[in-house]
Amino acid sequence: MDFLGDYERWCGGDTSVRTALSVLIPMYRYDCSQLVADLRKQGDALGVGYEIIVADDEKLRLGRARVRNWLADKAQGEKLLFIDCDAGVDDAHFLERYLKASTQATVVCGGQHNVDVLPSPDVSLRFYYEAAAHHQREAARRNQRPYERFSSFNFLIDSKTFRSIGFDERFTEYGHEDTLFGAELQRRGIGVLHIDNPLLNTDIETNAVFLDKSRTALRSLKRMEAELQDYSTLLRGYRKVRRLGLKRLLACLFRRYGTRWERQLTESAHPSLGLFKLYKLAYYCTL
Repeated sequence: MDFLGDYERWCGGDTSVRTALSVLIPMYRYDCSQLVADLRKQGDALGVGYEIIVADDEKLRLGRARVRNWLADKAQGEKLLFIDCDAGVDDAHFLERYLKASTQATVVCGGQHNVDVLPSPDVSLRFYYEAAAHHQREAARRNQRPYERFSSFNFLIDSKTFRSIGFDERFTEYGHEDTLFGAELQRRGIGVLHIDNPLLNTDIETNAVFLDKSRTALRSLKRMEAELQDYSTLLRGYRKVRRLGLKRLLACLFRRYGTRWERQLTESAHPSLGLFKLYKLAYYCTL
C-alpha cells in the first residue's frame, strides 16, 4: 500500500451524521490494501458514517502500543475497531455483526482463525501451534476467561473507554501489550464480550521468525511480570517451577540444549508443540 504521508484515512457511509465507527489499522511492512478494500465495501453498506485509518508504523516509528494510541487520537468514531494489518476479511457480515454486538458490551472481541492447510514446511511451527489452539479460540471458550483471552488482533471498544486506558507505552517490542490491557479492563470492571466474528490470520511467520518473536514476547512478559501474574498461562507454570525449586535446572537445560531444541522446532516439518512449551518455559527461567 502506497502512502502519501504517515497515514491514510478513508471516510464513507452516511457522512451527514456523527461518525459511528473508526476502523484503525496499524501497518508495519505489510500490504493491507485488500483488507482496506473489503472493509470499505462493507462499510458503505452499513448505513452509518465510518472511517478507516491506516498508519505506517515504520514511518511513524512509534512502537506497537504507541501507534494504536496514536490512531485512537486521530479517530472520530464513537466506536473504535482495531484490526492488525495482516488480517483478512472472509465474512460479508463482519462489520455488521460488530455493530450489533456493540450494544451488548463496552469491549467486544471477534477472535481469529487460520488457514486449514499447511502452506509450507517453513511455517509448520506457527501453523500447528494455531491448529492446536483452534478450539480455544471459539467464543464460548474465550468467554470463560474473557480478560485473559483479550486480543488486540481484532476488537471493538467504546472510544471514551479506550482513551481512558490506552495501551501501555512501556511496551516497545512485540508481545503482551494486549495482556496488560485485558488486565486493566478487569481492574476497572469494564465488560468484555467475546463473539464468533473472526478474521483470518493471513501472514504465518516462518519457524525461525515465530521462534524469535516468541522469545521477544517472553522478554516483554518478564518486564511486566508483577502486573501480569494472574493473566498468563506461562507465568502460572513458572510459579509452579519456582515453588518446586526447578528454576535453575530448567535454565541449565536451556543453556545446554536450547540450540538443539531450536533446530527441532525450526527445521522439522512436524515440530513438537510439547517441546515448544518446554522451550518457552525454560527460556523464561534464564531471564
